[in-house]
Amino acid sequence: MALTGIALGDWRARSQTFDFRGQAIAYWTAGASDAEPLLLIHGFPTAAWDWHLLWQPLAERYRLIACDMLGFGDSAKPRGHAYSLLEQADLQQALLTHLSVSGSVHVLAHDYGDSVAQELLARHEEGRFALASCVFLNGGLFPETHHPVLVQKLLLSPIGALIGRFFSRDKLAANLSRIFGPQTQPSAAELDAFWSLIQSHNGPAVMHRLIRYMPERRVQRERWVSAMQRTRVPLRVIDGAADPISGAHMVERYRELIPNADCVLLETIGHYPQVEAPEAVLAHYLAFRQGREA
Repeated sequence: MALTGIALGDWRARSQTFDFRGQAIAYWTAGASDAEPLLLIHGFPTAAWDWHLLWQPLAERYRLIACDMLGFGDSAKPRGHAYSLLEQADLQQALLTHLSVSGSVHVLAHDYGDSVAQELLARHEEGRFALASCVFLNGGLFPETHHPVLVQKLLLSPIGALIGRFFSRDKLAANLSRIFGPQTQPSAAELDAFWSLIQSHNGPAVMHRLIRYMPERRVQRERWVSAMQRTRVPLRVIDGAADPISGAHMVERYRELIPNADCVLLETIGHYPQVEAPEAVLAHYLAFRQGREA
């Protein structure tokens, strides 16, 4: 059965806010308060609404927690801020503290969120976070396999601020068309919603600052990959193979580097499997969880 999801207006109506270092952060929760917590971490340049198709079926089983990270969606987007993946990991931990979540937490992450999840995994290995399991959707787990699109390269360049200023819905549509699967292109309504979230709080003005996650990944690469190689935390990759950014080529590298690699390839799916093939992602995620609970 196809998953119907949640319209953006309804999603926004369900949001709550909390203060993180003086900045207002939008967040969402669902599911029973005594269920196992599942933290959903979105990617760049979109927001937590990326999970809307999976939200209700996952909420029937787990206590869901998600936020628009600093600089994304309906959260604050301070100008001149030095955005950092490490700070975004701090934000996730602050949100869990705000919600009085104690004990270990499961994570499902995508894209930029994969890097935040890698930082949480490294903190777990260092005794600073309790991670129960982690599933990665398409993302740059290894800088050497990350193939950014042109606009990402331009945002990172000296003209990045100018590129962000002139970023538009049409440019978003053009870029997403290249990274979604050929048979699973975003609809006009989805593009409108993605753009509304990016545009909120003048988001294009900070895109060139958010993109600095790419060099930050290179700085943290050895620490993060080492944590993935030695951890006992159950890991899985569910990856859209047709993604030119972090598709089948990234999974090949994952299998080379990570012992007992648990990988699922969705052959015709692109960079946003939770949007393009939510039923498949749900099935493979639940199988991962059930396989460890049996």
